[in-house]
Amino acid sequence: MKTVLLLLISNIFMTFAWYGHLRFKETALWKVIMISWLIAFFEYCFQVPANRIGHGQFTAFQLKTIQEVITLVVFIAFSVLYLREEVKWNYIVGFILILAAVFFVFKKW
Repeated sequence: MKTVLLLLISNIFMTFAWYGHLRFKETALWKVIMISWLIAFFEYCFQVPANRIGHGQFTAFQLKTIQEVITLVVFIAFSVLYLREEVKWNYIVGFILILAAVFFVFKKW
């Protein structure tokens, strides 16, 4: 659970680093790059320990899969609440297909 919590926190930071500047298109690109790098530093402060703690309990493939699902959940909330974009039916279908991938990654064969 600690790994998932750390990955959740890191993905919140990274989502803001990658997409938060979209509301500030009038700001110079070099400024938003610098701010994004600063935010990304804090993302790494959670991401690296999450992977270090989680590896062993999870394989690297499973850690990456968990991270991607968390990224999508965080991004959905971010895009709706922060960017004021709507979730369309085809996005939901795409995310369901990604969840199918989770099944195959975590299934014991």
